[in-house]
Amino acid sequence: MALLPENPKDRKYMLMGLRIIGDFGATIAVPVVVFVLIGQWLEGKYGYAPWFTVIAFIIAAVLSGKMIYKKAKQYGDEYKKIDEEK
Repeated sequence: MALLPENPKDRKYMLMGLRIIGDFGATIAVPVVVFVLIGQWLEGKYGYAPWFTVIAFIIAAVLSGKMIYKKAKQYGDEYKKIDEEK
């Protein structure tokens, strides 16, 4: 029993989907974790809880959104190339 389809085109779609899942997950998680940790460190240093963490989370969300949008366009172009193959 194979995990990936035998059809080469279907296999490319499947691998692309798995790559998108990993890429988008990291693109969302890494900035949020890093910025929230920075926000908590700033709160510990200056004591304006929870404002630094909230602001850091908002910045991370905006940056993640922009990065996801750019990557989605790139993956869309890649999908079209796979779709156009014979």
